[in-house]
Amino acid sequence: MSAAVSYFGIRHHGPGSARRLLEALDDLQPAEVLVEGPADLSDLLPLLASPSMQPPVALLAYPKDTPERAVFWPFAEFSPEYQAVCWAVRNGVPVRFIDLPVSWSVTGETTEDPDAAPEGENATDGKVPEDEPEDQQAEDNDQALRRDPIGVLAETAGYEDGESWWQDVIEENPAPGPVFEAVSDAMSALRERETDLPKREAAREAHMRLEIGKSAKTADGAIAVVCGAWHVPALKAKHTAKDDRALLKGGPKTRISATWAPWTAPRLAFGSGYGAGVAAPGWCLHLWQTPDDEKTTRWVARIARALRAQGQVVSTASLIETERLAVTLASVRQRPQPGYEELRDAAISCLCFGNALIWATISSELLIGSETGAIPDDVPMAPLLEDLQRQQKKARLKPEALEKELSLDLRSESGLFRSTLLHRLSVLKVDWGKPLDPGRSRGTFRERWMLRWEPEYAVELVENLVFGATIEQAASGRIRSELQSCHALGPLADLVYGAMTAQLNDAAAEGVNLLGERAGQTSDCGELLTSLPALADILRYGAAREIDTVQLGSLFERIATQASLALPYAVRGLDKDASEAMRSQIQSADGAVKLLEDRPDLLKTWQDALKSIVSEPQANRLLSGLAARLLYEADVMSPDEAVELLTRMLSPGTEVSDAAAFFAGFLEGAGQRLLYDEGLRGCVDGWLVSLEEEAFTEYLPLFRRVFSQMDKAERKRLMDALFDTVRSGGTHLIAAPDSETRWPRHLDILTGILAGEKHG
Repeated sequence: MSAAVSYFGIRHHGPGSARRLLEALDDLQPAEVLVEGPADLSDLLPLLASPSMQPPVALLAYPKDTPERAVFWPFAEFSPEYQAVCWAVRNGVPVRFIDLPVSWSVTGETTEDPDAAPEGENATDGKVPEDEPEDQQAEDNDQALRRDPIGVLAETAGYEDGESWWQDVIEENPAPGPVFEAVSDAMSALRERETDLPKREAAREAHMRLEIGKSAKTADGAIAVVCGAWHVPALKAKHTAKDDRALLKGGPKTRISATWAPWTAPRLAFGSGYGAGVAAPGWCLHLWQTPDDEKTTRWVARIARALRAQGQVVSTASLIETERLAVTLASVRQRPQPGYEELRDAAISCLCFGNALIWATISSELLIGSETGAIPDDVPMAPLLEDLQRQQKKARLKPEALEKELSLDLRSESGLFRSTLLHRLSVLKVDWGKPLDPGRSRGTFRERWMLRWEPEYAVELVENLVFGATIEQAASGRIRSELQSCHALGPLADLVYGAMTAQLNDAAAEGVNLLGERAGQTSDCGELLTSLPALADILRYGAAREIDTVQLGSLFERIATQASLALPYAVRGLDKDASEAMRSQIQSADGAVKLLEDRPDLLKTWQDALKSIVSEPQANRLLSGLAARLLYEADVMSPDEAVELLTRMLSPGTEVSDAAAFFAGFLEGAGQRLLYDEGLRGCVDGWLVSLEEEAFTEYLPLFRRVFSQMDKAERKRLMDALFDTVRSGGTHLIAAPDSETRWPRHLDILTGILAGEKHG
């Protein structure tokens, strides 16, 4: 005689479902608990109930030979499946998974039915992946039901969305009644409209029915089946074992490795890219851990703590009003008790002065949270974590929560090994080490890092399994993936630099080839310029990492020459934003070309391009000024030539806007030149005297930018030189009749700027 089977249709990661499920299990006292999940991973279930297991955690599985095809099944403290497993272990009751084996999730079979609900990382109540074509969603009512059956129920009940309906009826209802029977009846009514079940969905439900049947024949008592609510009617329906086996015939098979991995609260949220079925895990955890009669009060207290931590003033009276308003809103909206929408609206009104932006600064902390899970030490680690542990031991670097500075000498084997490890982790977005002063330390054989290990780094590392099973493989795979999706030369060169500093030779070689291909396909001067700094860094400092730069050197010369030829034409007719962007690109490229001192022909080609900008009448004046200054600093333009050029460009015959742009290009970032070159200072004096009051006021922000980049001592010296000029008889240019009366006012304002005062 078959054992009685009780079906508990739950909402994945629903705290209300979890609470009702525990009550039902206590009443039923089943002899076996069956849970929706990959059947071949049941051996790992008891570990979930270990006292050392700290959720959120995820069940991780992947093909033995291709760990980059990993899939995850997340569990939170408030997940019904997690609580069901803990209940079973606590009560000595056998527990196992009954869904399709992992091989169905990691092979091509998973993609043949776009309507199928995934049983892995996106486990939902019958929802299909969000990338399903929208036109099919609109046309097929069956797909709409599978995608969001709760939404259909909510619409029937007069709600705008399924989330609110489920929260009211299940999650936050203090007395919902016989929940599981009601949910089963509702889903049965919805599935009566179903006409065509996708093959994968049919296979899943067939497999679960067969597993339930096996347990029913052997169990000594009642059986509890915990599954997504959508599946309950199909699992209860009568099907022959022969028909169910036919649906599973020819299914994929592959050798699987699996373990537990730590997870984080943000990765349980929809916004993280892992649609694990809960939009606000922080709120769900609050619902699970807090008694019903204290949920509102304690949540208001959490809001107050978050606001006060940001320096907001929160009074006790305002907290009382917040709770009262939340209760009133729930009553008006006919909800059994305040949900987080009511508490949010009340907090914005009473605590944030009606300003939703203040709420936005704390909403993520409250609704999502920052909890990070942990797994017991005796649980097998994911491949990347194992590899990291081996390399940490070899590098003699211990992951610690406290900040620790690390200085490395790249000429030593141990220093290079440590640096390579940290750079590879940076490629994987695991910022255990952050470089200190990277812009100044590249030119030496030393690197300085600040180390600090955060628990979430383990999760981020596990996620990189999609790129490879070791740190080196994963970093190389990630770089290669980013190389293929990157089409701009600048970011592409940065990726190549990252690959070379991380000693990822294959990825670097692939990046160099892509750089060559795309450099030959572009005529955008700005794009060519942005690629030069990273390439120059590799060429100049490659010796510290034993990098072969022969091919890259030829590529650099080709790109720099191509950019030099295009530059005189690229600076014409640019608006303000475009000219500012081009200025930054030219400055960076100039530094890159000068960095390679062993290429004098290339430097001459570049400086000829700068000369062409200076003499080009249609060139943007900001860029003409910059080109002139770069030539002056490189001693290609003599001081007398610079004075003559600046005098001409700042003369009364030049439009004030053009003169100001040239002034900015020539002196912004190099105002110190005025200290040492009396001729340049005289030109600037004369131009400032010639400016009308309105124009002088208009360009005050420009003057402030130029002088603010000088330190206090330099500004004082320039101020002294300015007064010496006045005392000695004025300026080189006296262009306006009333300049002698205007100059004292201008001088007073400039003196204030140099002294650090603010002027309107």
